[in-house]
Amino acid sequence: MGRRVVVVGAGQAGASLTAKLRDLGHDGSIALIGDEPDPPYQRPPLSKKYLLGEMERERLYLKPERFYAEHDIALIKGEPVIGIDRSRQEVITAAQRVPYDVLALTTGSRPRLLPKEMGGDLEGVYAVRTLADTDAMADAFRPEHRVLIVGGGYIGLEAAAVARARGLHTVLIEAAPRILGRVAAPETADYFRALHRNNGVDLREGVGLRRLVGDGRVREAHLADGAVLEIDFAVIGIGIDPAAELAEAAGLTIDNGIAVDGRCQTSDPAIFAAGDCASFPWEGGRIRLESVQNAIDQAEHAAAVIEGAETDYRPVPWFWSDQYAARLQIAGLNTGYDRIITRPGLREGSQSVWYFRGERFLAVDAMSDPKSYMQGKRWLEAGASPPPDALADPDRALKSLV
Repeated sequence: MGRRVVVVGAGQAGASLTAKLRDLGHDGSIALIGDEPDPPYQRPPLSKKYLLGEMERERLYLKPERFYAEHDIALIKGEPVIGIDRSRQEVITAAQRVPYDVLALTTGSRPRLLPKEMGGDLEGVYAVRTLADTDAMADAFRPEHRVLIVGGGYIGLEAAAVARARGLHTVLIEAAPRILGRVAAPETADYFRALHRNNGVDLREGVGLRRLVGDGRVREAHLADGAVLEIDFAVIGIGIDPAAELAEAAGLTIDNGIAVDGRCQTSDPAIFAAGDCASFPWEGGRIRLESVQNAIDQAEHAAAVIEGAETDYRPVPWFWSDQYAARLQIAGLNTGYDRIITRPGLREGSQSVWYFRGERFLAVDAMSDPKSYMQGKRWLEAGASPPPDALADPDRALKSLV
């Protein structure tokens, strides 16, 4: 009889891992346990098409629910895991103990919430992470409503784009000196700042939130610069943290998430981890990637190792963000860059930002410029670097550079 595999976390990574196991011919039992009532679903559309009402709930599902039964995957929904008994190799929920030979943790991440003392417990204060979050706030996105968005990262900017598309009065504040300060170059931030202001967002940088005030429901936002805004609701997009509490309580090594090796194994060789919750070796250090691409690829790599593969996980990261009619596509990681090159795109309103460390090409941000994104991704996959000075010449075709 084959080994029993239990996967905790029914998101993108969990769904990918279980499906890949069956694709690879795993002949033991598979159980996928999630704490939400829905089957695994896509998260990126939650802050875009689903919130806009352009996507039905069932279209979010990664697979039709019948897929799991047809592939002999026991899908356990709405049942939070409360512990892991490593000595007995059992996963513990409030209702049952599920035995495993191999356990995979794909618990994802959770949004950072506004503290209670800052008004985080008021009605009308929302985060964007789950279907329940989006369903709760959907009715607030009415024309002429006034929304405050806290945080100038991709989640906040995407929420602002949806708000303006629905005709809301939108203020976005970022406590840091500029938007996208942690993830992108000033040139990319300049592009999106102009995009949002041109679409009517009141975007304020270097302005933090002091507190939200209300009578049970949020009514005002008191900003750090002394401004007081009347608002109907607020969306908090101040980052996410890995959901590593189960692993930590079970005594697994934690290092910016659940620490795994190149084979996606934790400090317990019977337990794997993948997706937003897992940090893995990268260029002499350790990183954690928050992306759909990583959730799929790392989970599928873990499945392959469970079935006997010996290779280490070496991704070429890619990301995307849709805002208004613009699509940002990112290939690579810009960590440690010391040089930026900006190229205009072929179409009006398109451009690309290229990151280098010395002569080594690291990443590209392509704004409505899919050709630059695809070329940059190919170079990264091949380990190639275009000459920076030649790349800086807009008259030189990208394909001619390497």
